[in-house]
Amino acid sequence: MSVIDSTSTSTSTSTSTKSVMAPERFTISEVAALTGLSAHTLRWYERIGLMPHVDRSHTGQRRFGRRDLDWLAFVGKLRLTGMAVADMVRYAELVREGAHTHDQRRAILEATRTDVVARIAELQDALAVLDLKIDHYGTVCGGTSS
Repeated sequence: MSVIDSTSTSTSTSTSTKSVMAPERFTISEVAALTGLSAHTLRWYERIGLMPHVDRSHTGQRRFGRRDLDWLAFVGKLRLTGMAVADMVRYAELVREGAHTHDQRRAILEATRTDVVARIAELQDALAVLDLKIDHYGTVCGGTSS
């Protein structure tokens, strides 16, 4: 199983929903434009092992496929969780090692989920404080509380 196989989701780039006219291969600049990542970041991801092997043209130019875009979308979600790059690289390595690493991969994702839930609770607490202050100033300034 490749790194990409472990991220199968129903994204807009899936085979069933892609446009007939959409290209099957993308240059690094096209991927940068599609993902918002810089070409430098994409090369770095490849260098550190976060990206699987990226195909090359006969001239050596990187050619990303739809599966690469799906993987980058997944990596983007992991980045949003605050997962450390080292943990993302470890996850990618485990995927490349095969199905016998499912338990280890799940453990990484569960630990990340626990961290995300804790951060959400902290943010909800901070939001409650902001709401109290906003209501206070609404009352003090002659407005109405929200």
